[in-house]
Amino acid sequence: MANYLAQFQAIKNTCDHLVIAVEDVSDLWPNVKNLFEERLPFKKACLNNKTRNPVFLEKLPAEYILTTDSRLRSRFPQEQSLFWFREQYATVVLVTCEDLDEFKSILKPRVKLLTQNDEKEWFIVFVNRAHPTNDQATKMAKRVYVKVEVEFSSKKRERCCKLDLHGPEANFWEDFESKIMECIRNTLDRRVQFYEEEIRKLSEQRFMPIWNFCNFFILKESLAFMFEMAHLHEDSLREYDELELCYLETVNVSGKRKEFGGMDQGDDQAALVNPGIKPLAQIVQDDSFREFEFRQYLFACQAKLLFKLSRPFEVASRGYSFIISFSKALALYESMLPFCLREVWVITACLALLNAAAANYKDGLVVPDVEKEFYRLQGDLFSLCRVKFMRLAYLVGYGTDIERSPANSASLSMLPWPKPAVWPLVPPDAASEVLEKEKMILQSGPKVKHFGIQRKQLPIEPCVLLREANRRRASLSAGNMFEMFGAQLNLNDGLDVSGGASPPSKTPAPSMSRNYSTPGNFEGSIDRPMRLAEIHVAAEHALRKTISDPDLWKSLSSIEDFEQKYLELTKGAAENYHLSWWRRHGVVLDGEIAAVCHKHGKYDLAANSYEKVCALYAGEGWQDLLAEVLPNLAECQKILKDEAGYLQSCIRLLSLDKSLFSTKERQAFQAEVIGLAHSEMKHPVPLDVSSLITFSGNAGRPLQLCDGDPGTLSVTVWSGFPDDITLESLNLTLMETHNADEGAKATSISSETILKPGRNTIALTLPPQKPGSYVLGVLTGQIGHLRFRSHSFSKGAPADSDDFMSYEKPTRPILKVFKPRALVDLTPAVSSPLLINEVQWVGIIVRPIDYPLKGGVLHIDTGPGLEVEESHVIEMDRYTTAHKSIANMGDSGEQNSPSPLVKDITQLNLQDGKIQLPDWTSDLISVLWIPVRAVSDGITRAASQRLSIVDMMRTMALKLEFGISHNQTFDRTLAVHFTDPFHVSTRVIDKCNDGTLLLQVTLHSQVKATLSVHDARLDLQDGFVHNCQNNGRPASAFFPLTVSPSSKASMLFSICFGSMNVKGETGASGAESILNISYKINGDRTMGAHMPVIIKSSATESVGQDLIFKSALILQRPVLDPCLAVGFLPFPSDSLRVGQLVTVNWRIERLKDAEDMVPQSNHEEVLYEVDANSENWMIAGRKRGHISLSTKQGSRIIISILCIPLVAGYVRPPHLGLPDIDEANISSNPPAPHLVCVFPPALSSSYCIPA
Repeated sequence: MANYLAQFQAIKNTCDHLVIAVEDVSDLWPNVKNLFEERLPFKKACLNNKTRNPVFLEKLPAEYILTTDSRLRSRFPQEQSLFWFREQYATVVLVTCEDLDEFKSILKPRVKLLTQNDEKEWFIVFVNRAHPTNDQATKMAKRVYVKVEVEFSSKKRERCCKLDLHGPEANFWEDFESKIMECIRNTLDRRVQFYEEEIRKLSEQRFMPIWNFCNFFILKESLAFMFEMAHLHEDSLREYDELELCYLETVNVSGKRKEFGGMDQGDDQAALVNPGIKPLAQIVQDDSFREFEFRQYLFACQAKLLFKLSRPFEVASRGYSFIISFSKALALYESMLPFCLREVWVITACLALLNAAAANYKDGLVVPDVEKEFYRLQGDLFSLCRVKFMRLAYLVGYGTDIERSPANSASLSMLPWPKPAVWPLVPPDAASEVLEKEKMILQSGPKVKHFGIQRKQLPIEPCVLLREANRRRASLSAGNMFEMFGAQLNLNDGLDVSGGASPPSKTPAPSMSRNYSTPGNFEGSIDRPMRLAEIHVAAEHALRKTISDPDLWKSLSSIEDFEQKYLELTKGAAENYHLSWWRRHGVVLDGEIAAVCHKHGKYDLAANSYEKVCALYAGEGWQDLLAEVLPNLAECQKILKDEAGYLQSCIRLLSLDKSLFSTKERQAFQAEVIGLAHSEMKHPVPLDVSSLITFSGNAGRPLQLCDGDPGTLSVTVWSGFPDDITLESLNLTLMETHNADEGAKATSISSETILKPGRNTIALTLPPQKPGSYVLGVLTGQIGHLRFRSHSFSKGAPADSDDFMSYEKPTRPILKVFKPRALVDLTPAVSSPLLINEVQWVGIIVRPIDYPLKGGVLHIDTGPGLEVEESHVIEMDRYTTAHKSIANMGDSGEQNSPSPLVKDITQLNLQDGKIQLPDWTSDLISVLWIPVRAVSDGITRAASQRLSIVDMMRTMALKLEFGISHNQTFDRTLAVHFTDPFHVSTRVIDKCNDGTLLLQVTLHSQVKATLSVHDARLDLQDGFVHNCQNNGRPASAFFPLTVSPSSKASMLFSICFGSMNVKGETGASGAESILNISYKINGDRTMGAHMPVIIKSSATESVGQDLIFKSALILQRPVLDPCLAVGFLPFPSDSLRVGQLVTVNWRIERLKDAEDMVPQSNHEEVLYEVDANSENWMIAGRKRGHISLSTKQGSRIIISILCIPLVAGYVRPPHLGLPDIDEANISSNPPAPHLVCVFPPALSSSYCIPA
């Protein structure tokens, strides 16, 4: 069966659709051919797959072929069954007949003969050529067609359909396609069953000696190809997958390993998308195929089917895995394959897959996740191709032009060298090429980066190429070891793979001996090790024989072509990674593109790419990688005169780990920053130094201030500069923890601030802040003309110290400003009253509440009736236990503990109404004693009830200014209670027969002090006289009389009635009695009233003198002995009504003779006055006037007044008064106000109209 491989492949190349045979019985095909072929391919076909499930196809290509065609001639039985997939899938029998006799005699037997083969699927198409206008011919054709249906159709299956050439065709073609699809479906199912049975039989023999994989392959691929012809691509792909697994299973069986392949010309070019690149007959080996070609053939067939299924993503996914696995297989046979065939094959395979997948991929046809994964696979293919291409470039001598970046180093240092059996030798005629390579190697050296940075280059080789190439030669010369390795070390070709900041030692390179580099000496020195230049030339000539692709070889022919191809592959990988999930890979490859642009002076493009790479490395925290790229970015920015970007790059270099750069290099970074900061920048911008200058609060509790207080905040600033740096200004912004939109600003000293490397402690002045909790915000300042800012907390201290700050730790408040609260309290020292009209000490307790009062100033403003004796000193002493018990202020705590530095009493002076508090009162509760005098001009009157406390109250407005800059104020108005020493009440305790009255005067103590009465005298008013010759002193003179606090004492005076002025005019003795009391007081100012303060100006006069208290007493004559009587006469018997005039009468009668009274100017004239509520009464007569009343006892007179009631109800009647006569001399009847009843007005009918 293996002999049919060539024929099988030829059939596959020419047959790609189903075949439908046409049996033209009546020579009708030329007339209907166009009608049939116009409807190809079939639309909306339905076939069964391998599992007998229906599959709907959008189109199914097919071809009509006459049975007389040579392509359908009979074949040998074995050939026919082997290539059964190309046989017809249905047979269409074209017949026509216009006569029943002809049908019976000719047509029927012939059709019977053609359809007697049960293995073929057939059906009959009866063509009606009769014109519709010819009724007879039309009827005859119908009769014949009915006979055809009866003969060849059955109940199980309809096998006939009629085509009218001159009639409508719509129904016919639907019927025709359904019948032909049924035939194709049945044929396909039968053939699939046949192939499966044959394949099953061969599979059972797989582990037997008679097993032949070629036979199995032909059957398996025939089935797969038949599915492909039927557009059942999923089933076809499944067959190829099974075929690949079976091949890998058989090829790896021990003892059956055959020739691998890959030795033919052109095998370096991968055949992953072209299955017909090499005939199958050429790769047959015994009963199987060579692995190198056959595995690529199988993948190419799978890729073709996947592209037909519109699944380029799966092609890329399978292709990348296949390249990796096949590359490992190539590594097993690398010693037998041409030089670097493995690398060249991988490059061509990646490029072929990339081009094919990109050509068959259409955007928007897959979901976004699949699309991103597709671009990721494309990027992986580009990256793999790029790495292999760089390896080939290094072998031919372009290693010095490959950027030794971290990405290239990571890829190439893990990629092994080629492993040929023997390293290729230099051709005899390559002396000039070797010399040219030597010059190129000698001219290459380590590149010095910007800022004079010298670093050991990163390796881009797994080991030393010189050692590896000579090791693979037939023999080594031990005498030339120094020549082999020593010269290489001095060429800086990456032997030392360890990175570091120290530059390599500069040792003179040994002179190269020209004898060993001449190819003419090779024969005599075959054991001499090859030089590096010779290795490159030998590899180049070997690759020239291996590479058959002219484009690939052209990309390795020169440095310019290499860089062009290198950029093409790198850009392809970067662009695809940017469109996928792996955008970071794209950014890293952008850095490789930037290195090439930087090399060729395209600094703007290089800077843009370097910025992306630096942002990625900085975000990931890869400082080692950032140290490799950031100097290149800084160099580009400096050349482009991007001052802002260059400054930022210098800051970022300084902020990297100190071990990455030497001290000298870091000082160079700082010098660039300071130089630009003090120069005239065209476009100065704020510089972010968050990674270099960090700050934190000091350890301990946060600074606590009250609302409105300024303060000084101590902040620790960490400087990452290697040397001292001078800051022209430094500011700090604090952020409120509960409101990030509002901040507070703290400014430092405007003078220069020098930051030393490491930790610095700086004091910042704080203006008054709003209440709240504040954390560190932004640190700003100025270096020269450049303003900078830092948003970062200090992270330079050890993790277990207070200075260590982490983003995982909660932010610690640095400042707490409390809400407005009571910081101090001013309260009276005593609550008991003081003496009025005397200089008294007023005590004010000054109590700080967790706030110092150092430097406080108290402003005093007295209210009306209160004066401060400014001529006397003001005293201040500590708040003692006595004060505590008196003022009831509660526990004063530790602040009240006595201090030896505090004086007992401090004397202060009042200046312009304010007092400067002494420093010792800052944290202690103290008492301020102020001498004041409450002035009262009137004389106290004796009464049964005491006066209200408000009447004797005085106010004192206090304003205390305190705090750091007197920013805190406390205002309070204190009420100070003053009073007289005594409250005087009088009572007549006895009336003697001779008219003598015993008047008891009771003195009630109103102060918390002991009063000592030394003398008392009563000056009587008019109408009373003393009946003893004691000059107004009390009858019981027990002086001195001591009155304790809250107690009382009484004195008796003997008086009698005397003559008085009836009109009540004040005479010489006055209308009031005056009680004069001489007393002394024994009290303490901490308790209340006390001895008056002695003023210096009157100190001599005041010593030893008693205090005088005066009280006015009003003595009234008894009501039982009046002079006049006033009586209200009742109203008439008829009722009072609103609106009616009524006469109100009063009767005045004299009860005593007028001569017995004090003489007056006119005894007969009496003044009267009528008082009435204007809302209730309207007076019609005179309200005020004089009447003439005789002075004799019993004289009477009646006063009448007309009035009109205005309201109804019980109202008070008008009242008659005598203004010139004291009420004590008038007897009224009734004695108290009374009420009268007033009725509503009577009904009036004056406006009624008679009926």
